[in-house]
Amino acid sequence: MTHAVSAERGFPFSAIVGQDQLRLALILCAIHPGIGGVLVRGEKGTAKSTVVRALARLLPPVRSQEGPRAARLVELPVGATEDRVVGSIDLERVLRDGERAFQPGLLAHAHEGVLYVDEVNLLHDHLVDVLLDAAAMGRVHVERDGFSHTHPARFVLVGTMNPEEGELRPQLLDRFGLTVDVSASRDVGVRAEVIRRRLEYERDPDRFAARFDGQDTQLAERIAIARDALDSVTLPDREVRRIASLCAEFGVDGMRADLVMARTAIAHAAWRGAVEAGEDDIRAAAELTLPHRQRRDPFDEPGLDQNQLDDAMTKAAQDADSGGPEPDPDDPGPDDPDPNDPGPQDPGPPTSGGHTPPGSGDSAAESADESTGGSSDNAPERKSAPPQGSFRARLLEIPGTGEGAPGRRSRARSQRGRIVRPAAFRGRALHVPATILEAAAQLRSRGRFSVRPTDLRGAEHEGREGNLVVFVVDASGSMAARDRLSAVTGAVVSLLRDAYQRRDKVAVITLRGRQAELVLPPTSSIDIAVRRLDSLRTGGRTPLAEGLVKAREVVLRERVRDAQRRALVVLLTDGRATAGAEPVKRAHRAARLVVDAGIASVTVDCEHGMVRLGLAADLSRHLQGGYVRLAELSADAVTGVVRAAA
Repeated sequence: MTHAVSAERGFPFSAIVGQDQLRLALILCAIHPGIGGVLVRGEKGTAKSTVVRALARLLPPVRSQEGPRAARLVELPVGATEDRVVGSIDLERVLRDGERAFQPGLLAHAHEGVLYVDEVNLLHDHLVDVLLDAAAMGRVHVERDGFSHTHPARFVLVGTMNPEEGELRPQLLDRFGLTVDVSASRDVGVRAEVIRRRLEYERDPDRFAARFDGQDTQLAERIAIARDALDSVTLPDREVRRIASLCAEFGVDGMRADLVMARTAIAHAAWRGAVEAGEDDIRAAAELTLPHRQRRDPFDEPGLDQNQLDDAMTKAAQDADSGGPEPDPDDPGPDDPDPNDPGPQDPGPPTSGGHTPPGSGDSAAESADESTGGSSDNAPERKSAPPQGSFRARLLEIPGTGEGAPGRRSRARSQRGRIVRPAAFRGRALHVPATILEAAAQLRSRGRFSVRPTDLRGAEHEGREGNLVVFVVDASGSMAARDRLSAVTGAVVSLLRDAYQRRDKVAVITLRGRQAELVLPPTSSIDIAVRRLDSLRTGGRTPLAEGLVKAREVVLRERVRDAQRRALVVLLTDGRATAGAEPVKRAHRAARLVVDAGIASVTVDCEHGMVRLGLAADLSRHLQGGYVRLAELSADAVTGVVRAAA
């Protein structure tokens, strides 16, 4: 068998140094596209795109009506529309010939090739759903504009992303068949070889590629042979039970992981030239299938612990041999009480939203904590207590209507969403009823019904946008009293989870001592913000004015990069400004600067105790923003939306 490598001289697949796991995942998906694609996660500069682009040259030629052609690599831009992806009516043929015809999209062009989405985490969620559905079914069905069309779309789907720019939702993570985390090697020899090969390629790409033509041709032929042998590879019932046991042991949701692991194991066996999938194939499949399906929470670290996998493989082997899991003799049955179980424990007083309810503290005791050094600049800092239980947060919303990036927080004019009113036509969405009514109004003057360019009316859609949410967290001595900050950080984690689900960018500023520190610049990677909170230090005075000024600087700087994304400052404090001269007046003047910059805000009052000073509520009035008490942040305890301003 011979296989012709495309004449296009890209970087050869065989010339890639390292990245063995990534190369294996891509090869397995090339053998069996039904696996569902590969998600490649890694820091910038790790050759993710280089490896993916080199894969297309290894795929078998595509037989079409015009004859054999090389497999295509189709790159889907992040800003692509749904029409461009799935296809739409061919307006040129409609207007020219009066014939209703379909114009294929990128999915049709990627048939039998590679569909590559760089920065897939920045792609609109509904487009990711379309891609993954097509990759799983191998076909695209379009039902729109009064016609139906179906065409094959069997391709290798590869998405690459930098986790620092934001994560995919867990529901979409699960839809990718395999995932690989890549990073730059720390081995000096490997890094040196990468430099040498890249420089050699840049000097003479054709000559460099010719060096590896033989190896690439062998890889391409091996992929083609494995593809042809795929249907003849068997998966014994013993290995089916092993797969089921592994997925049950790792607690993955649904059955998609089981099916993907089975397909991957079969493809791996075909790649080895085996006629039957075995234990080694199952393990290789597990290492690619399970890491992204273990994440129960968006803040869980991805990856697969090898020791845990070893234990699970041992247990799975026992289950496979025995035909099912054996009951644990040390595990008491449902009717057999454990003699060492002390019985139900008193859970203590109920809490709202997982944090200490108001009234449980003592203001005098908290003041004493400050007077004994809790708010002193020289007071020793301490690490905050672990966050208390998180909760489902209420919606904090910016008033008015924006035009920012698609998300789920504040109202926005967009290309999608519900139609709210007709508007001027700008060559995008056409409001057909309004256009017809406008043309009908001219019927008497024109003598007959006709639609002219001046009659066209557009449709104004209203959807939701993602915002920049700047968290300003008071970590001073007064907040650290009675470990109150653990309740505050628990609330921030809940708000961060909410920001993740609403597709926001976030920044975190902490207040302690005499300065405000930007511990996390604006980012879409919400899990990094949670990790920064874990190392939060507390103690010292409360520089509220400095925190508000810092928040204003962050927002104004981000406006230069993304002018359409509106910002919301969320201030979590008890309002006790203590740093500098006239700290309260300075905080109020800083609040005026925030208001003058047109920045929306919500103040979360963290004050506890029987006697309340109301300082946070007073500050929220100067900020002209929303106000909510800490115990009222939970959507389960209190319903409704907290708007940033009246």
